[in-house]
Amino acid sequence: MDSSQLFGLAMLVYILAAAFYLGLLLYKNKRVGLIGMILAVWGVLLQTVAIGLRWYESYAMGIGHAPLTNLYESLVFFVWCTSLFYLGMEFRFKTRIMGAFVMPCVALAMAYASLSTRIDDRINPLIPALQSNWLIAHVVTCFLGYGAFTVAGGLGLMYLLKHSTRGRDNAPSMFTALPALNIIDDLTHKTLVFGFLWLSAGIITGAIWANEAWGTYWSWDPKETWSIITWFLYASTLHARLTRNWRGRRIAWLAIIGLIAVVFTYFGVNFLLSGLHSYGSA
Repeated sequence: MDSSQLFGLAMLVYILAAAFYLGLLLYKNKRVGLIGMILAVWGVLLQTVAIGLRWYESYAMGIGHAPLTNLYESLVFFVWCTSLFYLGMEFRFKTRIMGAFVMPCVALAMAYASLSTRIDDRINPLIPALQSNWLIAHVVTCFLGYGAFTVAGGLGLMYLLKHSTRGRDNAPSMFTALPALNIIDDLTHKTLVFGFLWLSAGIITGAIWANEAWGTYWSWDPKETWSIITWFLYASTLHARLTRNWRGRRIAWLAIIGLIAVVFTYFGVNFLLSGLHSYGSA
């Protein structure tokens, strides 16, 4: 079995995990949620083996680079980071219901990577700009941040749905069973801080790498521009919470808006704008 087949198997496992987590939300059956969690763990394990196998395949082909260099590999790594971070949150804070808002995103991203005809999943030689020791540091830090922001966006949606039930006698039971608003708000804040720190590290390592590859730390390439816009959005969110005590719906909406900015920085720039990072859409 090669790495592509393992990634395909992981996709199926993630889809099943998402279905069981949604079942937990709909039916509030703890056994269904436990099955979803077990499937999510298996998905991460399968992906871990597949990433290692793809790395080995790269060396066996005489190319020899980490599987983090094109849209397919980065999307798969994004799924891995998001799933791993989510499971860490679930084990740490015992909020399994959160999986109903995160794992469907994971499953969709993995399905897109595995099934889309627009994505090339072949292992190709590195272009000169990617031949750097900074590759792993930059990609890992950025995608740890992206994974955390995906979870934060899910928490923001969870908060808004829970808030919409306040004072309603006919509110859907699936939403009234969500954690208390103050718990969701606190988890959203913690997740945003974690993601912001890693995104900051990603921008710093990217600037160092850019200077090594292109002779300048910052060139206002579309990818760089949208990265700094996203950074300022999250910085403003955390600043508003610290100095103006913004909480609740404001932070929930900003977590969702921030995730939209992340998605555009990752996908939109690759497909809609040309620049020094355009190779990422290959």
